[in-house]
Amino acid sequence: MKRKTNPESSASGAKKRRREEEDEEVGCSHAGIEDETISEDQCRLLQDDLTFSDTSVALRMMRAQLPRIDQASVPPFILQSQLYSSVNDRTQVDRELECLRREKVVRVFKLNTGQDDHAIIFLDDYLKQVDRIVKRMEEKKQNDLDIFKWFKEHVLDSKLEPSIGHHELFSLLSLGGKVKDAHITLLINAGLLTRQLVDPDMYWFTIPSIGKLWKGLLQGRNELLSMLKRKRHKEMFLAELEKKRLRYSPLDMRFHIRDLIGSGHLKTVQTTSGLIVRISRD
Repeated sequence: MKRKTNPESSASGAKKRRREEEDEEVGCSHAGIEDETISEDQCRLLQDDLTFSDTSVALRMMRAQLPRIDQASVPPFILQSQLYSSVNDRTQVDRELECLRREKVVRVFKLNTGQDDHAIIFLDDYLKQVDRIVKRMEEKKQNDLDIFKWFKEHVLDSKLEPSIGHHELFSLLSLGGKVKDAHITLLINAGLLTRQLVDPDMYWFTIPSIGKLWKGLLQGRNELLSMLKRKRHKEMFLAELEKKRLRYSPLDMRFHIRDLIGSGHLKTVQTTSGLIVRISRD
C-alpha cells in the first residue's frame, strides 16, 4: 500500500532545505567582522593564494586575511598547520619559522585544544595586546602594573620558547624589581601565562582571550569535515567550498580549509575543471 504524501509538508521541507543551502552561501562576506570595509586581500579567492614562496610571505598574507572577530579581542594569529598547507616544503617552514622566532619577528604559542596546535603571532601584535591589557587595568586603578613592563623587557625579550620554568621566570622578572607571588598571579589573570598541568613549576606563554575561540576552532573543523563527508565522493571544488558559511565557528571558511589541509585531514587535487578539496582520511 502506497503511503500518501502531504504536498504542503513536502513543499515546506523543500523550502527549508533551500533556506539552509542559501544560509551556507557567504560569497566574500565574513561573519563576525567588526569593520564593514573588507580588504582586497580578504576578497581574493583561496585557490589563487593557496601556496606561497616562503614562510614570511605566507604569514603576512594570512594575517591580512584573518577576519577581525567581535567576540574576542585576540591579536591576529596563524596556525602552524596553515603554514604547512601554504608552503609546499614542511622542512622549509620549520627552518624559516625558527629563524623568524629567533629574530623576534614572531612568537609561537602552544594552544590548549587537546591537540598538537600551535599559533603564531607577530611580536609587534602581541606587545600591543599587552599594552591594551595594561591600559584597561590602569583605568581600573589596578596596582603593581610595573610587572608588565618587566615581563615585556626581560621575559619576552629573552625567553623565546613557548614555555618557561618558575625559577627562570622569577629570575628574569627580578631584573626589573622585587618580584612577589602576586605579580605572577597578575600575569596569569591577564591571560599571559598559564601553569602546565603535568608540571605546575612550568608555565606556557599564552594569548589573552584566545580561549574564547578554542570551541569555535574545534567545532569549525568538525563542521567542515561533516560537510564534505555528506558529499557522495567526500569532495568539493575549492571555489564552491570557499563560499560556504560555517555555522559554529567565528573563523571563516578559508581559515579552516588551510588548517585541515595542513594537518592532513584534507587534500587538494588539481583537475581540468579546477582545484578539488577531498577528505584524505576518516
